[in-house]
Amino acid sequence: MAQPLVHRSMTDPEYLAFERRSDQRHEFLEGQVYAMAGESPEHSLINANLIALFVSQLKGGRCRVFSPNMKVRTGPGGLYSYPDLAIVCGEPALLDEHRDVLLNPAILVEVLSPSTEAYDRGKKFLRYQRIQTLTDYFLAAQDEVRVEHFVRKPNGHWDWSCATGSEGLIQIVSVGCEFRLGDVYDDVVFPVPNEGSVAKRQRPRSGQSTRAVDRKR
Repeated sequence: MAQPLVHRSMTDPEYLAFERRSDQRHEFLEGQVYAMAGESPEHSLINANLIALFVSQLKGGRCRVFSPNMKVRTGPGGLYSYPDLAIVCGEPALLDEHRDVLLNPAILVEVLSPSTEAYDRGKKFLRYQRIQTLTDYFLAAQDEVRVEHFVRKPNGHWDWSCATGSEGLIQIVSVGCEFRLGDVYDDVVFPVPNEGSVAKRQRPRSGQSTRAVDRKR
């Protein structure tokens, strides 16, 4: 997340009016407005692959995929964000007649970057947990083949798992989807450490999964 764009607090309506006039995207957190940074080629490809995989597996069902241009609200005066991918099952609940703020995502995905990782794991996830319809939250690394998966349990705690390597699997019971990480990271080129902008195709290693049950964030 970047530094605040404005130094005075905004209300929800002020932010929405400002954002709807803007040519750039900004997130809103408890009165402060933050400009969104650009994304790397790795980030963009991973996100595009995830959208394509979800769309192909959910086609014809009751769930639909929303692009990173759809805002999500966690509650009045809380967080308005642009997740990298949002999925709604059933009819989407929208904030108002502008139809650009989603209230009932079932799945949210964020592709991590060095400037946003702590925020995506911390303040953002804590606020996402306030969305009663949310069942699954994903964090996809962009510097290695790794996807973390958080699943809400009936008691409100969150179950965590991590898949790595091209043979690692993402299984989403709530919507009946399963992906290989090799497909999520298809055509992604990781930069070579300590060699400037030179890049090479890094072949993912065989996957493994780890799991920690009943971890509450």
